This record gives sequence, C-alpha cells and structure tokens, in this order.
Amino acid sequence: MKKLLPVILFAVFFSTLALYGQSHKLSQYVDPFIGTGAHGHTFPGPCLPFGMVQLSPETGTEDWDWCSGYHDSDSSIMGFSHTHLSGTGGADLGDILFMPYTGDWKTEPGSKQNPSEGYRSIFRHKDEKASAGYYSVKLSSYGILAELTATKRCGFHKYTFPKSGKSNIIIDLDHGISDKTKEASFEIVGKDCIKGFRRSNGWANDHYIYFYAKFSKPVKEFASVVDGLVKQGQGKAEGKSVKALVRFETKNKETIYVKIGLSAVSSDNARLNLENEIKDWNFDQVKVSAAKAWDKELEKIVVEGGTLAQKRAFYTAMYHALLVPYIFNDVNGEYRGMDSKIHKAEGFNYYTLFSLWDTFRAAHPLYSIVTPERNNDFVKSMIRMYEDGGRLPVWELHSNETWCMIGYHSIPVISDAILKRYGNFNVAKAYEAMKASAEDSIRGLKYYKQYGYIPYEKENNSVSITLEYAYDDWCIAQVAKKLGQADDYNKFLSRALYYKNLYDERTGFIRGKDANGNFRDKFNPLNVTGLGQGDFTEGNAWQYAFFVPQDISGLMELYGGSEKFAQKLDDMFNQPSVNDNKHSLDVSGLIGQYAQGNEPSHHVAYLYNYAGQAYKTQSRLRNIMSTMFTDKRDGLCGNEDCGQMSAWFVFSAMGFYPVNPASGEYVIGSPIFNKVTITMSNGKKFVIKANKVSEENKYIQSASLGSKPYGLSYITHQDMLNGGELRFEMGSKASNWGCDSKSRPVSSCGSSLIGKMN
Repeated sequence: MKKLLPVILFAVFFSTLALYGQSHKLSQYVDPFIGTGAHGHTFPGPCLPFGMVQLSPETGTEDWDWCSGYHDSDSSIMGFSHTHLSGTGGADLGDILFMPYTGDWKTEPGSKQNPSEGYRSIFRHKDEKASAGYYSVKLSSYGILAELTATKRCGFHKYTFPKSGKSNIIIDLDHGISDKTKEASFEIVGKDCIKGFRRSNGWANDHYIYFYAKFSKPVKEFASVVDGLVKQGQGKAEGKSVKALVRFETKNKETIYVKIGLSAVSSDNARLNLENEIKDWNFDQVKVSAAKAWDKELEKIVVEGGTLAQKRAFYTAMYHALLVPYIFNDVNGEYRGMDSKIHKAEGFNYYTLFSLWDTFRAAHPLYSIVTPERNNDFVKSMIRMYEDGGRLPVWELHSNETWCMIGYHSIPVISDAILKRYGNFNVAKAYEAMKASAEDSIRGLKYYKQYGYIPYEKENNSVSITLEYAYDDWCIAQVAKKLGQADDYNKFLSRALYYKNLYDERTGFIRGKDANGNFRDKFNPLNVTGLGQGDFTEGNAWQYAFFVPQDISGLMELYGGSEKFAQKLDDMFNQPSVNDNKHSLDVSGLIGQYAQGNEPSHHVAYLYNYAGQAYKTQSRLRNIMSTMFTDKRDGLCGNEDCGQMSAWFVFSAMGFYPVNPASGEYVIGSPIFNKVTITMSNGKKFVIKANKVSEENKYIQSASLGSKPYGLSYITHQDMLNGGELRFEMGSKASNWGCDSKSRPVSSCGSSLIGKMN
C-alpha cells in the first residue's frame, strides 16, 4: 500500500489539475445564439477574437431583423457566408456563400415559404449547436450535417453527405445581405480548388472580397451560372450575377471538407492566408484552437459566484464585445485602404469595422483594459485611414466611409489611448488628425463653428450633433493640455461648452434652435426622431437631456443643482415607456424614457452618483441588468451594435462604468458577482469582491480599497493598473455610501470659459 500511495496521490494531483483546467475554460459559458432572437441582430457562426472571417448561416435578408443574415424565427437556411455584421442596425456583407445540397443543379435559394424550389434547406433549432469557434446544423432537406469553424482569415467547412452521385456545393457570388453585386468572377483551379472575387455596393460603397477555396477531394463535375444560365463544364465565369457549381460522388456519411481563405487584396493573398492558417485537413484541431483563442481572451476577466445564467450572459457579452473591429490585413501585411489602393501595415495589424458612434462609449474603454495592445493597433489603423483617405473614420466598413451616425468619435478613442499612455503610435500625427476632424466644414461643422451650435434648419439631428461634437472637442482639449498646446486647449474647451447654447430654461431641455436664436415653436420631449430626421439622432429630448459627460457639473447647474438634477433623472425613468416613431426601432429597452436598447442612454443610470444619490444608481442598474440581459436567444433588449451593448453589461456586471469614456474614471454601480479578477496589461490583478451580494443585496453599505476604507463612488484606471482589491459590503437597504460631496465623481469644464491652461 505504501508503494501504491505515491502513485495514487500523483494520479489525484493530475486529475485535479485536469478538472481545474476544465473549470477555467470560460468559453463553455459562451452561447452565440444569445441575441439571435428579438432585435439583437447577432449571428451564431464561428470566428476568432477580432477575426476577419465571421462564418455563419444565412436564413434571410428581407428585413431589419436580418442585419446579420440570421434570425431565430426562421426554419430554413440558404447557406453559409464568410463576412457578417454583429448587432448592427444596418445590413451589409454576407459575402462568398457556400451551400451543400444533393440532387439536380439548383441555382437560386428559393423562398422561405417554398424552400424546396431552390437550394435552401429546412432545419430545426434542436439540430443546431454553437459554441465559441464552432457551429453545426443538420440540413434536413438533404440529410447533410454541416459543421463550421474558423481561423483569423479562413473558414473551414465540414459537410457529411448521404450516399449520392449528385452531392453538390454552390458558391453564390451574387449573394449579399443587403448590397448589390457590381462584378464577380471565379475560376476552377486544377481538380480541387476554386478562386474568385466579389465587388459590391451597399452600406460599404465599394467593397472588395477575394477568396481561394480548396476541397478535400477532386471535383467530379462543375458548371457556371451567369445571370441564371447554367453552362455545364465551364470552370470560369465573370459578370454581375455569378455562381459556381461543383459536384462530388459520395458514400453514405462521407465527409467533404472545404477550407477557404479570404482577402480584400487578391485571390493570391487569399491563398497565402489559407496556406498559412490551415495547413492540413484537421478540422477538430482548428475547432479546438479557436476555442483556446477565446479562452485566452475571456480569462482576462474571471468571475466567481452569480448564477449560471448570469455567467452565460456575462461571457457571451464579453464574446460579442471582442468580435470587432476585426483584422483586415493579410498575413503579408497588405490591405486595401480608404483610397482603395493596396498598402502594407508594418509593425501593426490594420483593422476594420469601426462602429464608433456606439463603441467609443464602453467597448473601446473595455479594450483599454483587456486588450490595450489591440486598441493601440485600432488607433494606428485610424491614423492610417486618415493618411490614406484624408479623414479619421466616422463609421468605417471594409475601408469604406459610410458616414453613418454623427460626431467624430475616433477622437475619444485616440484621446483615451494618449491619456492612459498605453499606445506607441505617432501622437503628433494623431493630434493633427483629431484637429483636422474638428476643423472640417462638413456634417454641420461649418454652422457649429459659426453659431456655437447647429441651427435646426441648417442640418438634421442638430441637437444631437451639437452635443456630440462638444464632447469630442473636450477630448481634443485634454490632449492639447497634455501636449502643452495652450491655445488649442482654450479653444476646444470653449467649444466643449457649446451644449449650453441649446438649453431652454423655459422648458428645462436642450433642444432645437434656429440661426436667429429662436427655439422651435412646437416641442414635445417625448417625440422621437431618427437619423436624418428632426433634431435628435435615434432619440428625443429626454434621451439627450443628459449627454454632457464632459461637464456634468455644468449640466447640473442648468437643471438647478444636484437635487433637481436627480429629480430630472427620476422623471426620465418615470415617463411613459413609448416610442412614437415606428422608423426608430433602435429606441428600445424602455424604462420610462430611458432606452437601454440604444446608446445615448447607456451612461444615464450612473449619473445619480454625481448628484449624491449613488443608491439610486445601484437600484436602477440591477433592474436594467436583470430585465434587459438574459441567457436566452431573445436575451438582448436592442441590437448589439458591434460590442457596445455587450460592453455595457460587462462593465456594469463587474460594478463600474466609464461615464466619460476618455476621462480614465469609472463610476461605481452595483456588481452582480461575488468576485471578479481582472488581469491588467502589466500583469497585475485588480480584484472586486462583493460580500453577501445577491438579488436582494444590491446596495453598497461600505467599501475598502486594499486595507483602507474607500468612500469614493468611482475608481480610476490607475487604481486598476496598481492592482489590489476593491471590496464591497452589500446589503438589502439603501445606504449613504458614496453620497457626500467629497465622495462624488466630478466632471466639469468650469462655469465659464477657461482663460489660462493649468
């Protein structure tokens, strides 16, 4: 027995290690189906963190809820395409669609009502599986099991066919979720490869995507389809509506693999990407590598306690937040730039898909914590876009400026990187680019500079644009201060106060004013206007009443002081939960006129801290998190917006949020987990503990940072970099913790224009 004891202990030790490893595979909590129902606009297919290829099933393209190409309400699939948008309010991409099927050639997808008319297949949700880096579904119409995984720039398909002499795959180069094909082509290469490209016009005005695909067995037959005309044996074609057909003979349960490289530059680069990232036919190895890549990213924040549903919601939110922006240069560094020319990224990766109106608020601040090296590359990519195209990106998609949404919100992202000192980019060039954005004359800037606000008859969404420009200008002022540029500091800090020019003391709202200084005659703060309509962007006067993150102190003064400010916040939450504009579907997740489903409201619940009523922030946040974020397919209260909605939940579930995203401060809310461990970029760990936390115990009774009592209702980025432990004692009753005047966060530009720079 004595001889066996060391062996037993050895075995127990290593089995314990194995169990520990399994328990810390955080990707097990990721459910890519969350957000595919209701209005979440997410997709369930596989991809890597910030990976170019986002391979996913396509179920429809017909309406707003199909912006990602997939919706939970559907029961048929038309294929698997390689590019997608996650959670956006607009549709595009869906490039290079592959669909396996059996029988005679079919060249059109068919309809949802009659899928058998085309190559569509019926499926059941119980026959679907999705995890981080993997998706599978049984295509019931053909008896085919389709499995998908991915690398950064490549998709890997595994199709298990029944016995058939007509096992087919269509490569549909005319398919897109919302765009129109300009031109496309393909060419069969040898007996087992196909290459080609698609150029389209949609949200991205001039979008290029090249591919190179390799099959695991030789093609038996092939055909081309141009404008619906099938040409048997033709292995090369070009035009607008172009599709390729390939056929195999298969035994029962025979697997055919297809691996596909993508590039925005050329088919040769797509082949190079494929040869570098998928060297053999080991599908399972690629699948495991994808899950490991996700584990590596997710392990930067480890949560303990909470319910299984809360962990699933949290890690799926983190997963969604780490999908975009995604890498856009090939393995050789080449990328297609904003000028549509081919450039090379030297010493960094070039990224695309900057949904900045959304993501500047919380997604990029989250990246500054969990992946600052990538956020550094994001900034370098923005600077390169400025150099290639002449302007910083506003809402960039595949090196196309879409001009969607408002503001110049590259600036808070760049400012935050400069002020937090984690970037190694060219600060002088970045500052030049920031000023160039602010000194432009497009998108209402001419009037903004002339009047100190944008008159409503000069530009739609004038109030929202004025407010957001004012915030961006504050960010420029802070960088100017750091760089010792006194004149610029004074100038842009003055512009940061332009929001006051639209405050109407009579109604108590910030609202539309004409060039003569007169407010609109008719005004209802509940009226919602959409992008390109009225005075507000996807919102109303209530939802924009609090967007002054750079000068909350000044805003409180306008509203009559902290008590009246808190009362106005209460009034917002107590308004009727109505949206009177059927075209502004983004205004969702309503609690009164607070709209969690859209970005302008995301910081609002935290503003009670500034007014000395932190307990109300804690109560509001718990209500929002418990009702608006679940682990179900319809578990998002609005479209996910490229990670912003999810980043909000990640921050809020941990217990804090960047109300002013470029300030380096995080306002404390109400954590939902017993313990959160964040591994910072310097290797130090910042731990948040919430003792006795529960659904009822949502109020902070006291706090300590390290060994000292902590009364501030905010923490700083530097606090987190220093490492240590922030401990909360939680209870079921509201307390005065964080409420006295010395404990509150302060956001102020000063009560008047600044003369000298401190």
